[in-house]
Amino acid sequence: MTGTSTGLPQVLFVCVHNAGRSQMAAALLDHHAAGRIGVRSAGSEPAERLNPAVVAVMAELGIDLSREFPKPLTGDAVEAADVVVTMGCGDACPFHPGKRYLDWKLDDPAGLPVERVRAIREEIDRRVRGLLDELLSPPGA
Repeated sequence: MTGTSTGLPQVLFVCVHNAGRSQMAAALLDHHAAGRIGVRSAGSEPAERLNPAVVAVMAELGIDLSREFPKPLTGDAVEAADVVVTMGCGDACPFHPGKRYLDWKLDDPAGLPVERVRAIREEIDRRVRGLLDELLSPPGA
């Protein structure tokens, strides 16, 4: 599985506001993949800024999201992805035939205390590591 222009697998994480879950997932996959996977995130209804608690819990891991911002979901972003991971965007997420879709049921960190956001981050990290292992495994392994 490889992306269209880079030769790397391409993963797109999508949630409603692109201010929490999808930003954490993209940052964690990018961090763990170390350049071996193309990673993007987007939202079906982007917020104005990232959730401050999300920025804080990612900083605990040494991942700086302070310069990130919510991005709108586009058909081009979906088209460029090999895997589209949705997180609570429901029918607002566009479907493109031939793409692999995963739907991760995760709590929305909006308005939650840092302790709960930290737990969501840990669950996302667990899933991201599993996806990374799967994407980087040789075919048939």
